[in-house]
Amino acid sequence: RSCSFTGFSTVQSRKLAKSLSRSSVRSRMSLKSPKVYNSLQKGALIWDPKPLQVKKIFEALKKGLNEYLEAHQAELDYLSGRHKDTKRNSRLAFYYDLDKQIRSVERYIRKLEFHISKVEELYEAYCIQCRLRDGATNMKQAFSLSPSTKASRESLLELYKNVQECTEDMCFIEGALEVHLGEFHVKMKGLVGFARLCPGDQYEVFVRLGRQKWRLKGKIETDDSQTWDEEEKIFIPNLHEKFEIKVTELRGLATILVGVVTCDSINFFTTKPQAIIVDITELGTIKLRLEVLW
Repeated sequence: RSCSFTGFSTVQSRKLAKSLSRSSVRSRMSLKSPKVYNSLQKGALIWDPKPLQVKKIFEALKKGLNEYLEAHQAELDYLSGRHKDTKRNSRLAFYYDLDKQIRSVERYIRKLEFHISKVEELYEAYCIQCRLRDGATNMKQAFSLSPSTKASRESLLELYKNVQECTEDMCFIEGALEVHLGEFHVKMKGLVGFARLCPGDQYEVFVRLGRQKWRLKGKIETDDSQTWDEEEKIFIPNLHEKFEIKVTELRGLATILVGVVTCDSINFFTTKPQAIIVDITELGTIKLRLEVLW
């Protein structure tokens, strides 16, 4: 197999290198300044693209967007039916109110359709750069096995640049894709601990997603109800990070770690609020209840 690559002409390798260079996604896509993308902020650039993770997020995101599209399309069909009935009954005020609602839903549907097409465009460009990078990586490996000549060294250098450029473009698209992930509205629903939770106990819950943090304190009341100083927090989804949840018990000036868990956000891209019950301790004696709305 290595012999067949050895016979690959220098002219052909240079042509491939040029084609890879011309395929740079940044020269073809009119994207905004990298400053707006989480993954491209200083100190946060990820130079290790994760195609499998991006594929999972893309599929979940597209499914969720289509759910929203179907729901609003059903609403539009219902309003349109009422619109026709109202027109026959000549109730003008109600008729014009329905007409206003219909136009609003139609605008939102167009926005959703554009959103879906933009996500698909970004992912298609990402897949192209991924295939180009894999091809350049395979060729680089093959040329490294061939006898070292001036031509082969030039080809290796060119292929190395192409791999680096494709990697940069993949990171750039990952950052652009994150802009289209929406928001997670996370609500605190309290701790569940049966006999472990006693009146007067105080706890601190720390939720982190990448560089986004949420720290809140709660207390178990005498009637077994719970009071928390915050009830809701908005998180911006991240392609690479999972939710990290840490619960500590506050005893005077001391803090006792109850448990630390991670939670994947892949299932949160849906129209319905997701009720989450997380085992904080290994035996599940204390659980944390959250609700996530995308």
